[in-house]
Amino acid sequence: MIACVAVCALTAAAVAAGPWARRSFERLRGPSAGGSRDHLPDPGRELRAERRAEQLLRSVLGEEAFEAYKALGFVHVYGEPGEDGIPVYGYLIYPHKPIVSFDVASGELLNEHCVAFPDRSEPENAQRLPDADDVLAKWMALRGDERGLIRAANMNLPGRQLDPDHVRRDLVRLSEWTGRSPAGAGI
Repeated sequence: MIACVAVCALTAAAVAAGPWARRSFERLRGPSAGGSRDHLPDPGRELRAERRAEQLLRSVLGEEAFEAYKALGFVHVYGEPGEDGIPVYGYLIYPHKPIVSFDVASGELLNEHCVAFPDRSEPENAQRLPDADDVLAKWMALRGDERGLIRAANMNLPGRQLDPDHVRRDLVRLSEWTGRSPAGAGI
């Protein structure tokens, strides 16, 4: 009788724990053993997202500015013009790095402006935008509300996150790319 009760108890426990045991066993076996593949990462997902982001960036910036971005790795924007109509300062926009402001006439680096535009479309999976989307978000924010973005940004002296010598070289590369001084290259 005791053996019969023990067998019944074990059978009931096995039935109750069955779904949990099956899921645990499938996790141990891995997805290649016939388990669900819904949780596997899609290796091409980020690449497709970056390509879509680049198409959008190209459509907004135009072909020439987009080609500069692809060649140089950043986008440039000039601030409000001075009294003579020539911009006094400009910005270099790098993907997932601070926006760097600079004096157009001298090339002196002014500040690093730290802003972030996280991808909130899938909070549990995504942590950051594709590079081109991050650049476009910063570009749009600067063009739409420059002063508001600068007020909201964490501001640091040059060199906090980006090597100032590298940024200065990027300013030289920008002027070489445009064939003009940074002030004449306006975007």
